[in-house]
Amino acid sequence: MDQLDAVLGGLAEDEYAPTTVRDARLAIDVHLADSLAALELGAVRAAGTIADLGAGAGFPGLVLAVAVPGAEVTLVESQARKCAFIERLRTVAEIENARVVCTRAEEWGDGLRRNGVIVARALAAQSVVLEYAAPLLEMGGVLVDWRGRRDVDEETDALCAAEQLGLRRLEIRHTEPYDGARDHHLHVFEKVAETPARFPRRAGMARKRPLGHRAAR
Repeated sequence: MDQLDAVLGGLAEDEYAPTTVRDARLAIDVHLADSLAALELGAVRAAGTIADLGAGAGFPGLVLAVAVPGAEVTLVESQARKCAFIERLRTVAEIENARVVCTRAEEWGDGLRRNGVIVARALAAQSVVLEYAAPLLEMGGVLVDWRGRRDVDEETDALCAAEQLGLRRLEIRHTEPYDGARDHHLHVFEKVAETPARFPRRAGMARKRPLGHRAAR
């Protein structure tokens, strides 16, 4: 817990933290407990490589690096200010198995087909997250996408996108990471086929022209 305490302390003390939840009494639930919910999944507990896409303030990536010390964890974030904050937090907490890559997910060439687990929390529409993740997953790798209240249209789009990307949805797991948590879900996808060579598309295209049944109309 010492490293997680250091994460909470660094979050509270850094005025440039890119999150509205900095108070340790709240962050222990909103950031730490919510991140640790992924440990319900065997694939996460056994992961050798984890990539956190759109890492933001460092969650869930830094927390999972502490919880799964045998994993190499990469926090991928495109904004330099956020990258600098994550690096400060990582250094303060002495999380040696984590590193920060300051780039867009679509432009992370060194990560292609190299990750056993990819995590994403409050990043983008689900079909967009799938497109970011699929080229970066190794065969048999797993994406864990944090979501709130379920959305039928978004899930339908995601299933359509998954089929195009070589992914298959394994489950949607309802979680209650802390008292009072509502509508928390982990959407879990597995890479079951090679992602077509046209992915990743150039930066920005996944959001501009997302895959899915509505996009195909």
